[in-house]
Amino acid sequence: MEEKFVAAWMAARKNAMNIGVRFRPLAEDTALQTAHRCLSGHRESDGFGILADKRHLEWTLEALVIDKRFTALFTDEEANTALQRLLAAGYRF
Repeated sequence: MEEKFVAAWMAARKNAMNIGVRFRPLAEDTALQTAHRCLSGHRESDGFGILADKRHLEWTLEALVIDKRFTALFTDEEANTALQRLLAAGYRF
């Protein structure tokens, strides 16, 4: 499941880069740890604000965290953090 999550996150980042969003480098072998770290902080993930402005929140880390395919990889607290960020930015399911 971790490999599928990492692949989905890399694909989402590629989609975002194709529309001009820039990210810090992300190593595939530490991507899940990076995701956990992003969700424990007070800031949104890389590119979140720009993706919100471009109406592509589905390409954010936060959207992947609440995706039913990957919820087992994250704590309830992490999922709630992701959901709160998405709702605050106007995410529509």
